[in-house]
Amino acid sequence: MAERAALEELVRLQGERVRGLKQQKASAEQIEEELAKLLKLKAQLGPDEGKQKFVLKTPKDFDIAGQFDPMIPDAECLKIMCEILSSLQIGDFLVKVNDRRILDGMFAVCGVPDSKFRTICSSVDKLDKVSWEEVKNEMVGEKGLAPEVADRIGDYVQQHGGVSLVEQLLQDPELSQNKQALEGLGDLKLLFEYLTLFGISDKISFDLSLARGLDYYTGVIYEAVLLQTPVRAGEEPLGVGSVAAGGRYDGLVGMFDPKGRKVPCVGLSIGVERIFSIVEQRLEALEEKVRTTETQVLVASAQKKLLEERLKLVSELWDAGIKAELLYKKNPKLLNQLQYCEEAGIPLVAIIGEQELKDGVIKLRSVASREEVDVRREDLVEEIKRRTSQPLCIC
Repeated sequence: MAERAALEELVRLQGERVRGLKQQKASAEQIEEELAKLLKLKAQLGPDEGKQKFVLKTPKDFDIAGQFDPMIPDAECLKIMCEILSSLQIGDFLVKVNDRRILDGMFAVCGVPDSKFRTICSSVDKLDKVSWEEVKNEMVGEKGLAPEVADRIGDYVQQHGGVSLVEQLLQDPELSQNKQALEGLGDLKLLFEYLTLFGISDKISFDLSLARGLDYYTGVIYEAVLLQTPVRAGEEPLGVGSVAAGGRYDGLVGMFDPKGRKVPCVGLSIGVERIFSIVEQRLEALEEKVRTTETQVLVASAQKKLLEERLKLVSELWDAGIKAELLYKKNPKLLNQLQYCEEAGIPLVAIIGEQELKDGVIKLRSVASREEVDVRREDLVEEIKRRTSQPLCIC
């Protein structure tokens, strides 16, 4: 009982540490590292006999090494990732893939001591941010790796390509003799076959420097990065790291199973905050505002006591399928209505005034250019649809 109480206290303290890092907005890598420690502690704690047991179930007759192909779910996740990033229209991207078994096999044949696998893995994972020389200096100077071992690692991790690189490494005289590396390369070769069938192999690169420094990954790992586009005048280079990532973690869920059964798992996550950061940077560079609404036109009044007329017009626009709105004040000032459109990114304003009512027209104003034209009321819907058929900024 005393041992369990001590372990429960460690779980509580580690949980507080993870929550504290999230509140401090620490780096994702640091949070994930501490979260992995928390999960290990919870696994050591085991089930609480006083609570309902958590039972893990896999599909009946599930056999990961038999009738079920383990690479189909991985290929499907990569297909989903590509579809999501393409639909967001945030620019050209590349998905880098690797396999933790290949990494571990590579470290073994290069002469990395078992005790240094994870710490050297975290160094390799920095290659997308710093040069190989800097990574090597960290391995040798800070982590005590022999220089010749670091050089051998460098020969591998600076390679990237497609299925041809996989086939080349399958013939490598050292890697081909390592069981883990051979399994990983075999699965990657199969994965590329499925990616070709899915029509996305041109978006995928086998990158030996990809490490995803988390202990719970057991097989294929991947992350998506935006490809740098030429910087236009006034723009800053966009540097946000990966915008999506994932991999296979067959041992993670089983940590919570009292019987330690292996539950195959694969998944991905999308970096929503990073994607928003990209969109905001690009809109700022183009001096465009982020649209916070889908509204196409605001129905406004130029004088007081025109609330009923505004309600009539907004109803007409709704019936015609136009996304319209109006301010709820009875007598809003015209300037306030125009400022609201600018802040929310509403492109058009339909202005009703006493003179417009007499003339049977609506004054249609472009918020961006501030140009105004009188449009006959019966032609207003067609004119709004014509103007809003132009593509708007992505937001």
